[in-house]
Amino acid sequence: MDHTDLYINGAWVKTDTRFDVINPATEQVLASVASAEIADADAALDAAEAAMAEWAARTPRQRSEVLRKAWELMTARLDHFANLITLENGKAGTDAKGEATYAAEFFRWFAEEAVRADGMITHAPASGARIMVQHKPAGLAILITPWNYPAAMGTRKIAPALAAGCGVIIKPASETPLTMLALMPLLEEAGVPPGLVNVLPSKRTGALVDHMLHDPRVRVVSFTGSTGVGRTLLKGAADQVLKPAMELGGNAPLVVFEDADINVAIEGTMLAKMRNLGEACTAANRIYVHADIAEDFTARLTAAMSALKVGDGADPSVDVGPLVNASTRDKVSEFVADAVAKGAKVECGGVVPEGTGYFYPPTVLSNVPEHAECVQDEIFGPVAAIQTFTDQEDVIRRANDTEYGLVAYVFSGDFKRGLQVCERLDYGMVGLNRGLVSDPAAPFGGTKQSGLGREGGHEGMLEFMETQYISASW
Repeated sequence: MDHTDLYINGAWVKTDTRFDVINPATEQVLASVASAEIADADAALDAAEAAMAEWAARTPRQRSEVLRKAWELMTARLDHFANLITLENGKAGTDAKGEATYAAEFFRWFAEEAVRADGMITHAPASGARIMVQHKPAGLAILITPWNYPAAMGTRKIAPALAAGCGVIIKPASETPLTMLALMPLLEEAGVPPGLVNVLPSKRTGALVDHMLHDPRVRVVSFTGSTGVGRTLLKGAADQVLKPAMELGGNAPLVVFEDADINVAIEGTMLAKMRNLGEACTAANRIYVHADIAEDFTARLTAAMSALKVGDGADPSVDVGPLVNASTRDKVSEFVADAVAKGAKVECGGVVPEGTGYFYPPTVLSNVPEHAECVQDEIFGPVAAIQTFTDQEDVIRRANDTEYGLVAYVFSGDFKRGLQVCERLDYGMVGLNRGLVSDPAAPFGGTKQSGLGREGGHEGMLEFMETQYISASW
């Protein structure tokens, strides 16, 4: 691997402490990566503070042009990044290429948004003063990214932060730091000044991040990951009253009504369930199918899942790669065993294959009971858990009966009915006759315990800005 050290102030910094990154398909060591300590965090904060002063003073168009160049460069190197994603994350080649394309698009979107931090001037009705409103860079931002999207979860935070005028320190997941490190030379080439973006892989995540959250120069913390870790970060952020952007866990319901186009529903379910091998907070976790079509739907979904080829994602003929590590695979296996013990039926898959690699086969479970663990928690794997319903009010209640509120999916041939159901679902995002909701142009985020704030869309840049109001008379 070309880059395995810390990236601070535009330079590669070696450390005495390192950790191994494992290829989940082969269980072999890919690279030994530098592990940041507190002194490294302080150096990164100093660098980001110095670089941000000049960057924030640039015109929005100047910042925009740098982000546009980053999109052009990354788009030209999609295969390189897709290969890295497959090596350290395990996802199949097509899925990895899709992520790389999605990741690059955030640079283009926020290149366009950088020039649209619009303010306003109004006339106060009572006092007669002018109300002038503008948006300013919030300050240094700590970005903490997960392993399931090594490229996209980074660019989804870096691009809006830079568009807003902020300096950043990124803490990538220890399982998948290589993709983010590989992005840094590209940003240099695009014109990002030294120190504005710093990358600190570390095995001491808790202590490192907590130290940075208590530095008075830090004003934003943006995290994607589990709700449990999010709660911990929010407690730490409270001490400095930081702006939090939290994209946390999910337990997505997917509802298929009896009037749905079943071909569209199967295609959408495969996308919502199997994108990124189910290792996504947006993955369909609870599949509710109307009893009138449940048998046909289950048979078709089983056929589609059974047809997927499992293997090393480096093989272009493979559809399904390994899960990211042994603990993730074992958790998925335990979910299936629990559901079967409680009455679920295995339609396909359900058995951990022998041999090397953290593989788990695409699995369909029917007759899954409400008290099965897999419908109470995120599966984070290639398991489709099917339940049935007959009453619309009942399925809406069941779909909302969770502490999470990230995303839901609805399939119905009646557009009016579909929209009415969408509006009653307590989720930040809903896919109507679609199995994919993620889009750089849309505000991504949830309700309840699925997080705070939004990423993408115009809202994504405002997470890194403060609103200033000036009262004036003339």
